[in-house]
Amino acid sequence: MTTTLDVLIAVDKVSKSFTGAAGDELQVLDGIDLNLRAGEIVALLGRSGSGKSTLLRTIAGLIAPTTGSVRYRGQELNGANPGTAMVFQSFALMPWLTVQDNVELGLAAQGVPPAQRRDRALKAIDVIGLDGFESAYPKELSGGMRQRVGFARALVLEPDVLLMDEPFSALDVLTAENLRTELMSLWGTPNFPTKAVCIVTHNIEEAVLLADRVIVLGANPGHIRAEVTVDLARPRDRKSAAFEALVDGLYDLLTGREPDVTVPEPTEATPTARPLPVVSVGGLAGLVEIVYARGGRADLPDIAAELSFEVDDLLPLVDAAALLDFLFVAGGDLHLTPMGSAFTTADIQRSKKIFAEQARHRAPLVRTIYKALASSADGNLRAGFFLDLLRRGFSTDDAQQQLDTAIDWGRYAELFDYDTDTGQITLDPAHWTALTTEHRTPA
Repeated sequence: MTTTLDVLIAVDKVSKSFTGAAGDELQVLDGIDLNLRAGEIVALLGRSGSGKSTLLRTIAGLIAPTTGSVRYRGQELNGANPGTAMVFQSFALMPWLTVQDNVELGLAAQGVPPAQRRDRALKAIDVIGLDGFESAYPKELSGGMRQRVGFARALVLEPDVLLMDEPFSALDVLTAENLRTELMSLWGTPNFPTKAVCIVTHNIEEAVLLADRVIVLGANPGHIRAEVTVDLARPRDRKSAAFEALVDGLYDLLTGREPDVTVPEPTEATPTARPLPVVSVGGLAGLVEIVYARGGRADLPDIAAELSFEVDDLLPLVDAAALLDFLFVAGGDLHLTPMGSAFTTADIQRSKKIFAEQARHRAPLVRTIYKALASSADGNLRAGFFLDLLRRGFSTDDAQQQLDTAIDWGRYAELFDYDTDTGQITLDPAHWTALTTEHRTPA
């Protein structure tokens, strides 16, 4: 393995936008600067919407940046990056080809003669631990073995940079751990056939286990929020104080507010400035109950590990509970607020009233819908009215997700209801009566 720090790939001020089906422009990446150097493993870590996979595909030359450039060994890309090979989350094997044929695919595309292709493929199959399965078809293999084929197919090309897009996330926990360990063993050998690795992950422990540098991406649009150096000897001990400190620090980065970024308070924010986390009421209530059961304070990494959830699964629930002032996050720990304690200990009717008050004042889109209905002639408005407004700040799909979430929260809180047949959102009769009575009462 090379130990020099030559820059193999340089990403310079890369931004990327896509045009949606409705003609809307969606910016996915914004001003990314990143160097990938020989002798290092770099992890791209971020929440959903941070553009991790888009950035990886831009580095691979599969997606062209809207602005900025990607250079491989000083040459600007104008197509596929000749110095990279990709391992995908979904294995991406050809089901009609044998293991050996799948591994030879890239070599065939490069015009390598058949005899040489065969020798190189068999060597890669041996290195990755698939001896004896050369003639097997993907359907005969377990998930872990299919991903080994994906690794062999990439490594046989002897790329300068191995790109991996969440390569372990489709595997069970034990298989993923085994493959990570074997990959690190191979990386430590002098004949590892690649000079650098860049891996996309949303698993914080995985990033600390594998990487020399962790690039933390912020979302909407994707941008580099922080760069964390992992200066730990391999193999790494998950139980060491240094390892746990890095994990907690990364959790804090992913859950905390960004420095120099002003985020409006929920009571004052617009629906686009503070989007609703796309979670159910039951999900966020369950998280609050877990924290309450632990005495009002819980370690976020511990909850994720015990529930077998990834960071992307838990963080929207954390965001929702924080938005409603049921929890707050500090140093990777979740802390119950007095309002959260009242919410989780009340009987169901009182709990719903607490949720209704918090949602009506602190969930911007719920508040906007409630106020619009209260100002209407009869407490009714078409859902399309809100969708049109939301599409000014969200993609078509995200706008629909925002509205669906607001309707789910509003229904639970008995603030308003939605008729799927007519497409009408209607203020709850009790609220409409209270509002009209208030307006009729003399001052």
